[in-house]
Amino acid sequence: MPIYEYSCAKCGHEFETLVRGSSLPDCPSCHSTELEKKLSVFATAQAAPEPSSCGACGNPNGPGSCAFS
Repeated sequence: MPIYEYSCAKCGHEFETLVRGSSLPDCPSCHSTELEKKLSVFATAQAAPEPSSCGACGNPNGPGSCAFS
């Protein structure tokens, strides 16, 4: 069951709700069905890769010479 974000055209309330099948949601504030489906976005955090002692760091003394060895 997907979660959708909506903005009510009547009162401006923004909310998200589960939508089951072909059911039509209504605004939890004013119960209007004049809704605008918003673009849902989500954020993910990616950790920066940790350097390894493989020689990929570019140390001019060659592989194993950096501080990560």
